[in-house]
Amino acid sequence: MPQALEQADGRWAWVVLLASLVTQALTVGFPSCIGVFFTDLQRDFQATNSETSWFPSIMGAMIHGGGPLCSILIKRFGCRVTVMLGGMLSSLGMVASSFSGSLSQFFLTAGLITGLGMCFSFQSSITVLGLYFVRRRPLANALASIGISIGVTLWPLLARYLLETLGWRGAFLIFGGIFLHCCVCGAILRPVATNVVPEPKEDPPLPPKTPTRSCLATCISTIQYHLAFDILRHNMAFCIYATGVTWMILGFPLPHIFLVPYAMHHGVDEYRAAMLMSVIGFCNIFLRPVAGLLVGKKSLAAYRKYLFTTAILVNGLTNLICTVSADFSVLLSYCLVYSLSMCGVGILIFQVLMDIVPMDRFPSALGIFTVLCGVASLISPPLAGLLLDMTNNFSYIFFVSSFLLISASLFIGGGFYAVEKKQLKQNGPAKVEDTISEITPMQGLTSEDKDDTKKRLCPENMYVTTV
Repeated sequence: MPQALEQADGRWAWVVLLASLVTQALTVGFPSCIGVFFTDLQRDFQATNSETSWFPSIMGAMIHGGGPLCSILIKRFGCRVTVMLGGMLSSLGMVASSFSGSLSQFFLTAGLITGLGMCFSFQSSITVLGLYFVRRRPLANALASIGISIGVTLWPLLARYLLETLGWRGAFLIFGGIFLHCCVCGAILRPVATNVVPEPKEDPPLPPKTPTRSCLATCISTIQYHLAFDILRHNMAFCIYATGVTWMILGFPLPHIFLVPYAMHHGVDEYRAAMLMSVIGFCNIFLRPVAGLLVGKKSLAAYRKYLFTTAILVNGLTNLICTVSADFSVLLSYCLVYSLSMCGVGILIFQVLMDIVPMDRFPSALGIFTVLCGVASLISPPLAGLLLDMTNNFSYIFFVSSFLLISASLFIGGGFYAVEKKQLKQNGPAKVEDTISEITPMQGLTSEDKDDTKKRLCPENMYVTTV
């Protein structure tokens, strides 16, 4: 039975945008409420801070590191099926976790299964935006990112209420039902007519050239295609960026996990402590669209990477506020300032990656980039929990987070400056400008012609994640 294809930039595209917004609120916004359950999970399972911290680390690693697998599913089954599969996995993991009898079972269900399902739903919802929107793609991405802020605002408050009324097991059971709404959002994603129709006609001549390829050779070529290790060897700017962001991820998620326990440890009311994360999300609802529109301007294209390093630097310095005092007014001021720098990091992290990597290699570069970030997300919270067990002082966590973020910003900024200075000496100013214009395809997003060209270069199954 033939399927009716929707047109890009049509009226149904705005319905898809709403579905993507809701999906991002349900998936990426969820980890913000983990800190609400931290103390209860630690008490029920008789676990240390280090052991309990493996839950958010496993979930974060799956959300970040599942990109290559999500890409394969999108290419094989499409965005609609992948989003619905992610919703079912997220729901299954949450429901099963409510019956967990040990931490290992809890890590497998709530961490691994739920995190993988979130990855499928979230990254597919981002990919489909690139297919439905051509002329207004920057605006669509900025508006869809509001979903993350809405999730960060609402999840902690809902988690606090359900925890007091039903306990953490009952709350996770309810969460399983909530995640099924991702299936509804996936059903809205109708097939869309794209401009990448000629590509399948070019692919069939390739297999006859290698008819005797072994299974091992096929696997190796697939890994090289999706992870693009060649980019690490030939693109120094990408090496600097990937290394610096991986170092940054070691410290960036720590305030999200330990801010609520830190406030409660110093006598702040439970509801007010949960409200701190909601304040960050609420501010980002208004900041992200504005920031998304600003960084899309051509006049700021050459300075995006330095704006990104500045945002990381401010984020690291902001974490030092928590070490001064644990008074609620001080923590509230911290959340207001923190939301500004968090917005800058979240908006620019993948925009800068697009600027330093050609768009025809962007999906492959993003694959290895998300895997590295996933590894950092996996080891960071347990190490912070171990530090807390050894010192019994939350301030050391914020000191470590500040050190990692500040050093990462200096490394990335200094590395980019050194690469540009080296290119300037070797090629001269004119050639450097030409090189920058070639590797910054996002500068022409407002032009339909350049956008169509990018759609031909970039595969449809782009997997994108965010902070």
